[in-house]
Amino acid sequence: MDERYPIGEFKFDGDLTKALVVDWIKEIEALPPLVRESVKDLTDSQLDTPYRNGGWTLRQVVHHIADASMNSYIRFKLAVTESNPVIKPYDEANWAELSDSTLPVDASIAIIDGVHQRWVKILQSLSMDNFQLSYVHPEGGEMKLGVFLGFCAWHGKHHLAHINTLVKNKGW
Repeated sequence: MDERYPIGEFKFDGDLTKALVVDWIKEIEALPPLVRESVKDLTDSQLDTPYRNGGWTLRQVVHHIADASMNSYIRFKLAVTESNPVIKPYDEANWAELSDSTLPVDASIAIIDGVHQRWVKILQSLSMDNFQLSYVHPEGGEMKLGVFLGFCAWHGKHHLAHINTLVKNKGW
């Protein structure tokens, strides 16, 4: 197994169906309690353990999930309220090194809870036509919301697997 991609890399080249959208929204809705549960019994020392050699610590992973959730939520709102907006990318590796990445994980779990509650409310209100809307990433080009939704659902599971795999492998 590739420790960087414990569930594999995101791939989607099929048709966007209502059932798929509903499933992905459910995965985004389910993420906050899964993150909370995965780290609830970990000590500071365990949270400060990298999930792989050269990788982020579990603490940084949780803070990254909050950062990514906030950015993804904003990208959805921009794409729904503006015509093909150009989004502002962020350097997630540098964000993970900022001083807030040393805070207790509860700070980011609270963000994940709130952002996902709001994000899911919007996602559930969108029509299938809305998922054809897009934004422009300056480095990656046009991204349709339906595909981005799938990526976001995968992204949460991807980082949850980083946490859960290390916890399992260490016997924590």
